[in-house]
Amino acid sequence: MKGNIAIIAALSGELKPLVTDSSAKSWKKLESLRGTEVWEYRHKGGCWLAVCAGMGAGRATEAFAEAARRMQIDAVCSVGWVGALEPSIPAGSVCWVSQVVDTSTGERFRPAHWLDQGFVLATTSRVADENEKLRLASSYGAALVDMEAAAIARIALGRSIPFYCVKAVSDDAKARLPDINPFIGRDGQLKMLPFLLHVGVRPATWSGLMRLGKNSAIAAQGLAETIYDWIDERAYVRRANGDF
Repeated sequence: MKGNIAIIAALSGELKPLVTDSSAKSWKKLESLRGTEVWEYRHKGGCWLAVCAGMGAGRATEAFAEAARRMQIDAVCSVGWVGALEPSIPAGSVCWVSQVVDTSTGERFRPAHWLDQGFVLATTSRVADENEKLRLASSYGAALVDMEAAAIARIALGRSIPFYCVKAVSDDAKARLPDINPFIGRDGQLKMLPFLLHVGVRPATWSGLMRLGKNSAIAAQGLAETIYDWIDERAYVRRANGDF
């Protein structure tokens, strides 16, 4: 994939395996606006920019703006963790998205890559629990759920920038997790101390959170490998940069 590619996630954990991979030493973390994190990989054919700014549409918009401030974007890819809405999709798997649905407006966006049997992703304003996952699957024919992709798709469409979307499953359709929505701050980050105090006295949530952590790590690693396969097939760029 040639040109300047913006890779936009919500959380740094989603990008960590990508920007710290031993086969790509040329990633550099840049100074950025408060609430955002930016990594840059410059090469002969352009630049890869990985940006995260927190969960939700507003924070995704901030991440896009940060990327656009630094370079002319030739293509943008929304990446990160999602919840599965179908029991057949296991945690840890990586999925290319064929359509994004904004559940707040009903708008549907198609990524630039054409997939006959890709996954439909529903973007919501809150982290979906098990019951909400059932509703989203029934109402929108969606297989996955996130909080950011529709915002990125809308901006990209408005600027005539090719939009791509690949997501990694952190929690399956039957996952039972504590409600984290009250603990998401205005910056789109989890308020860790209040959340830990909340779950610390609720032992029934511990096993689910441990599975979530394990599956999220597996998903992020698989996501990094998939992104490299997309932007740097056969590792041409990394070989040229002496990273491989």
